[in-house]
Amino acid sequence: MRGPSFFVSMSLGLLATGAIAGSQGRSAALSPRLDSYLSTTVRPSAAERKLLIDGGPITKLLDADASKEVAVFGAVWIDAPVRRYVDAVEDIENFEKGGGFKLTKRISSPPALADFAQLRLPEDDVRDLRSCRVGACMLKLGEKGLHAFRTEVNWNGPDTQTAAEAVMRRLAFEYVTGYLEGGNERLAVYRDNSRPMFVAEEFGSMVNEMPSLATYLPSMRRYLLEYPRVQLPDATSFLYWQETEFGLKRTIRINHLTIHEATDRTVVASKMLYASHYFWTALELRVLLPDTARGSGFWFITINRSRSDGLSGFTGLFVRRRVRSEVVNGVQAALVATKNRLERPR
Repeated sequence: MRGPSFFVSMSLGLLATGAIAGSQGRSAALSPRLDSYLSTTVRPSAAERKLLIDGGPITKLLDADASKEVAVFGAVWIDAPVRRYVDAVEDIENFEKGGGFKLTKRISSPPALADFAQLRLPEDDVRDLRSCRVGACMLKLGEKGLHAFRTEVNWNGPDTQTAAEAVMRRLAFEYVTGYLEGGNERLAVYRDNSRPMFVAEEFGSMVNEMPSLATYLPSMRRYLLEYPRVQLPDATSFLYWQETEFGLKRTIRINHLTIHEATDRTVVASKMLYASHYFWTALELRVLLPDTARGSGFWFITINRSRSDGLSGFTGLFVRRRVRSEVVNGVQAALVATKNRLERPR
């Protein structure tokens, strides 16, 4: 369960009446910082505010360029220590497991080729790679990657599946190594379509269109944009890759996850570095905000923003509706699953 936990496929039926029953006797107000953000950015209805105060989850679509971006806010009160969540997310291989997550593997520091030993390509991806070229490919790859598949795989040989996967593993290893050395400047330039798509430019543009990030989390914003030249004191971070089920295709993704703990809040940022399908880039911010007036738990706030192709034009109109619905439902399910998991007696 993770937000863009666009990939969580858990039943909303997990939200039983017990999810809000524990709100009795707690403060009937939101913390000032959360209330300010809701009023200026999210603008929930009175009914949604009441649901949140009563302990239930809310989700709202945020303003974004509908032709290429989906942005969703989610929040819920969790009656558990913040440390319980941090411990869970640090065990990322078990935290993002099940449902839409087929496999999650933490990447060692420094990365090793063996970290990708379990990476597999769907058979239809391998078939598509046979005819991939610059400007026309079903997978999101840069020019270097496209050239590697054309020249290093014997497409008339006996085992193209194994050969293609070996190339993909090496490319993934080189990609994360490059990112750790050079940051966003070393992110991909996708050449799957006629127009090159610069991941770094899209990520920077997406972050710059989040003014609240500069207001509430200026150090995190700078870190996301300027890593590794800029570090975040008292933060821990790691990279991981996973195979996810989203839409009609299984997708290989690589993320950079950062946990920054402070006395008044904890911030978890998950930055998508690569996706083999659908996504150009994505960012999920999770803010864990204690509220002593309410109790010993915390407000769990998530902001998911993702950019992808296929959302523009007449056809994109219909795609947008489906994608937005799936994203909102996924965030809702992730909030419920996170709450239930952390509040479960140990």
